[in-house]
Amino acid sequence: MRVFVTGSIAYDYIMVFPGRFRDHILPEKMHVLSVSFLVDSLKRRRGGTAANIAYNLALLGERPVVVGTVGDDFADDRHWLESRGVDTTGLKVIPNEHTASCFINTDLQDNQITAFYPGAMAHAASISLRELGVSKNDLVVIAPNDPKAIVRYTAECTEAGIPYLYDPSMQLPRMDKAQLEAGCRGARVLAGNDYEFGMMAEKMGLAEDTLRRLVPITVMTRGEAGSLLTVEGQEYEIPPARPEKVVDPTGAGDAYRAGFVTGMARGFSWPVVGRLAALAAVYAIEQRGTQEHRYSTEEFVARYRANFGPSEEIDTLLAGASRRG
Repeated sequence: MRVFVTGSIAYDYIMVFPGRFRDHILPEKMHVLSVSFLVDSLKRRRGGTAANIAYNLALLGERPVVVGTVGDDFADDRHWLESRGVDTTGLKVIPNEHTASCFINTDLQDNQITAFYPGAMAHAASISLRELGVSKNDLVVIAPNDPKAIVRYTAECTEAGIPYLYDPSMQLPRMDKAQLEAGCRGARVLAGNDYEFGMMAEKMGLAEDTLRRLVPITVMTRGEAGSLLTVEGQEYEIPPARPEKVVDPTGAGDAYRAGFVTGMARGFSWPVVGRLAALAAVYAIEQRGTQEHRYSTEEFVARYRANFGPSEEIDTLLAGASRRG
């Protein structure tokens, strides 16, 4: 089974202002606001839901196909993803455009001023899964993206009977009831955090418990409380893995989804699938940046045992790693 990961591909430009924004804003002049902040540092980090999930899948030994639109500025990072084991044949370069970019300026009180430029992501709906040769034997991950692209991909998968994981999460505010119903209708898996499930249920006019039984499998992450898998009505409470340190929670959800897809694709039992996903998420929160963490298969399996005990299913990851080696 091939895994196609659709979603955003973006850069985060992270700046730090060595002061407080409020000290440089005059309340009585808000109607003519014009400010400039001299920042101490600027870092560009790789990001985007599709790229994050694909990167984590590759860490776990999968060979995912990342699907999305990028700008002329993405060539170096395309090669970087390929060198990490990600198939980039599903990327489409939009001429004379920049890859989607988020500009985040943070002051010493953790206040933020953010600007987001969708750039090439605005053209994501121009990609056809059908033209990429996706079949019923594959799995498609539909992660947050341009809303028109999300609608197109869910429609293509539903019409062709292609199984997909539906995760509108960050785009929920821009999606209406009909779009969410269509997305859930053909989904094999519905994923989100507890807040997002509440928002989806409210928009669709359903009780949250009803929503969790609307599709065959639902995945609800709950932060430090772990996660809840519901499979054909059967619930599995998944404990969290223990982090060595908490640096930045950004990207944990994407890493969790990659772990979940890996376990499901390999046919692991649901308690093991959930625990594998929980451990994958922990690596992401221990680093600043969503594609900065690293681990070998041996390290991952050893840490799984330390957190959850031995598992013959998890041990099969080692056999796969030795074959790849």
